Amino acid sequence: MKRWLPSLPLTLTVIAFWMVMVADLSLLQWLFAVLLGLVIPLFAARLDREFARIGRLRLVPKMLGILLWDVVMCNIEVARLVLGRETRITPGFIWLPLEIANIHGIATLTSFITLTPGTVTAALSEDRKYLLVHVLNLKDADALIADIKRRYEVPLMEIFP
Repeated sequence: MKRWLPSLPLTLTVIAFWMVMVADLSLLQWLFAVLLGLVIPLFAARLDREFARIGRLRLVPKMLGILLWDVVMCNIEVARLVLGRETRITPGFIWLPLEIANIHGIATLTSFITLTPGTVTAALSEDRKYLLVHVLNLKDADALIADIKRRYEVPLMEIFP
């Protein structure tokens, strides 16, 4: 049974999401949802998964506060740049060296960077040691790298050891 239905919760989730997305309760859509719900978990079971290890959760509220502050402040900065002279904008890419090794921590870091206006993560190196980040207004790459590490990466290494 486990071979043909590796994860009942995943099967039910796929069926439910499909039905919500199509918003059509016809028999054909139900049959297709069940087919997807049976096939997708078969492939997902073959993926090499890394399970999240969670460390100190006491830092989560502080991290969310820092992120919220940064989003607000960066929105103001991006608005000033966009409404100002175009010559003041100096876009660029940086390679951010990573100390965090946990893939879930890296994913959270990339989300934080991308959620902050004016920056977006573009790539993760094959060895997971560097993150390519595009910056709307790059003035001092070293200062930006130090800031990202201090504000996001170091606390995330405690949350995701």
